Amino acid sequence: MEGPSAVPPGRFVTIKIEYRQPAGCQNSEGTCDARVVFFGSWMRPRSASYAGDQVLLDTFFGPNFWSGVVENVPVNWPPNDFPHYVRVYDPHLQATSSGGVTAARLIVGGQIITEYDAPGTPQESGLIYIDDNGVGRTPY
Repeated sequence: MEGPSAVPPGRFVTIKIEYRQPAGCQNSEGTCDARVVFFGSWMRPRSASYAGDQVLLDTFFGPNFWSGVVENVPVNWPPNDFPHYVRVYDPHLQATSSGGVTAARLIVGGQIITEYDAPGTPQESGLIYIDDNGVGRTPY
């Protein structure tokens, strides 16, 4: 009797993240100079025993432009599953309704995020697919 077929190995790529921070800090905590942090839905969240996955972005091309590289991103294009959810924590936006979380002005794998889930809230995320070349694809 034959068993189930083997699960095909996952495909993973490296992607580039770019983010433009709005001018003028809306943060009363005095942490406006803190780095922007990127999160993706495939990353492990923080728990009591794990610090969580995150990517600290670095400034480039001036003080309000941030960039970083994210490794081991699961390929999900062509779509056969749900898009990835992506966002950043921006200390400039800490005093806004989103608590500093945003997917606006975010570029993932060369693709500007245009589709959002829960915009303007602390759960705001952008939706993106990633292909085998590390290029972002808009879901719709």
